[in-house]
Amino acid sequence: MAIFVAMSSLIKAAGQLPAGQIVFFRSFFAMLPILVFLAWRGDLWTAFHTTRPMSHVARGVVGVTAMGLSFFALTRLPLPEAITLNYAQPLLVVVMGAIFLREIVRAYRWSAVAIGLIGVCIVSWPQLTLCRAGAAMEHQQMLGVIAALAGAAVSAGAMLLVRSLVHTEKTGTIVLWFSLTASVISLLTLPFGWAGLSAAQTALLVSAGISGGIAQLLMTEAYRHADVSTVAPFEYTSMILAIAVGYFAFGDIPTIHTLVGGAIVVAAGLFIIWREHRLGLKRGAARKVTPPQG
Repeated sequence: MAIFVAMSSLIKAAGQLPAGQIVFFRSFFAMLPILVFLAWRGDLWTAFHTTRPMSHVARGVVGVTAMGLSFFALTRLPLPEAITLNYAQPLLVVVMGAIFLREIVRAYRWSAVAIGLIGVCIVSWPQLTLCRAGAAMEHQQMLGVIAALAGAAVSAGAMLLVRSLVHTEKTGTIVLWFSLTASVISLLTLPFGWAGLSAAQTALLVSAGISGGIAQLLMTEAYRHADVSTVAPFEYTSMILAIAVGYFAFGDIPTIHTLVGGAIVVAAGLFIIWREHRLGLKRGAARKVTPPQG
């Protein structure tokens, strides 16, 4: 999550650029650390081998859509706010994990999800109510809020596809297929207008892509070793870092709505993590077999 925040900061520093162009740099240059990872594992020559090519393509299409929406929001909202709104994604992952993957989600976690979504509403409410005719800044921020929430919903679906793929595919294969698919799809936006980049902007976007590749490898490994509903809440840990980077790098001062709403979302996420830990202890105790006596 720390590396994902660094990636978001680099993209925001590049300025308001077309979302498709950002997605291309994020996806294409993400392949560099992925190829290094595959070479280190000795899997470079078999990286593209898969029996589920259409599943990878579907994950790429959904992932590109989510990425484009989140990058659009990132260029139009303060960094803490954009990342806080993205916290709706792990909440929605818990919901979708229960619906589509049949993961067991009990009343405690459902309550935490509901409370967390209330926190998301608190963060987004000012931008939705301040939008009025003729107020260009408020209008752009409203579009940013809508894009962030839509991106969170689509991203939750992408996480479910990753969870499905890790049962049969290697981590490097999943990430490499996604990066390549996303690069090709994002190139289709070229006719709609890409901006000319300065040397500084190019360096920022290339760095963002490399950071994204590293973070994506770590994320895929996390989903390999734990349930979706267990891993997802850890995204909340990026809030403090986002506030610090936003303040010192961009002069973004978080509003009271962002702080209060974000605190509610973090509290809900921490409760889910604690609850999962307790359930894990109980499941472990139930699996223990009492040795024969005498």
